[in-house]
Amino acid sequence: MTKVFEKLYNPLMAKRTIAKKLPVLELKKPTLRVKVKTNFPLKVMLEKVDWKKFMPKSSNPILVALLVIAAFLIGVLFTKVQYLEKGQLAAGTGTQPAAVPTQAAGAGAKVNVAAGHFPIKGNSKAKVTIVEFADFRCPFCEQFFTNTEPQIIKDYVDTGKVKFAFRNFAFLGPASVTAADASECANDQGKFWEYYDYLYKNQPDESNTSMYNTDTLTQAAVGLGMDDNTFRTCLDGKKDEAKANADMADGQKVGVSGTPSFFVNGISLVGAEPYDSFKTIIDQELAKAK
Repeated sequence: MTKVFEKLYNPLMAKRTIAKKLPVLELKKPTLRVKVKTNFPLKVMLEKVDWKKFMPKSSNPILVALLVIAAFLIGVLFTKVQYLEKGQLAAGTGTQPAAVPTQAAGAGAKVNVAAGHFPIKGNSKAKVTIVEFADFRCPFCEQFFTNTEPQIIKDYVDTGKVKFAFRNFAFLGPASVTAADASECANDQGKFWEYYDYLYKNQPDESNTSMYNTDTLTQAAVGLGMDDNTFRTCLDGKKDEAKANADMADGQKVGVSGTPSFFVNGISLVGAEPYDSFKTIIDQELAKAK
């Protein structure tokens, strides 16, 4: 059925499609599934549709059915695109979108961004500073962590040329806030980077929030050498949530609207960009510092 829709909206193919394809369609199972690149599955239920209301006496019932379905899908897909562009929820949907890895408006402009309160990775006197704003549940943040960050650390941080800082931007819902709070509690016990690694290496599918609870996160903290009661009390009592909220507020002030967002010596770079994108800016900044 997907191929039929594709041809139906191609003006050059419309006549041939209607003539050759429509007679073989069957609407015995009034359910249509559509899958788009955003991993947003659409399921359109048609059981309760009274097709007689949409059909003049002289109309083809199959064609009318297709037009109604198409109109509905276009509306749903248009709305979904709007949500992704804004990086936010529609009220009452109950789901959260992943940050879209595209360059935001104003990206590339140089702004003043503080490194935050977490320990900095690398030489504190390095000429270049990378500040990351991220959500531990964001799949694109995990993509950066897995595919790009290790090479930046190896080539620039470990060699003393760059220092790397992290700040929480927990905007994907309550589970994200819990993960951010847990990272703050880990930092209280001097284990921030170890817990940072744990949260990304064990990140489940974005729709699965089962690990973001006090028992599971405390068990992970204990496995990394932290005190059980101290961590549990911190997380349950939201002891450090104000710090995570302050990070997010600072991010919003400098234009962060999705994750991951980076500032390389204040130059913004948005999304899970490849290593070469970071290398270009880093090398430029290092050259200026000579």
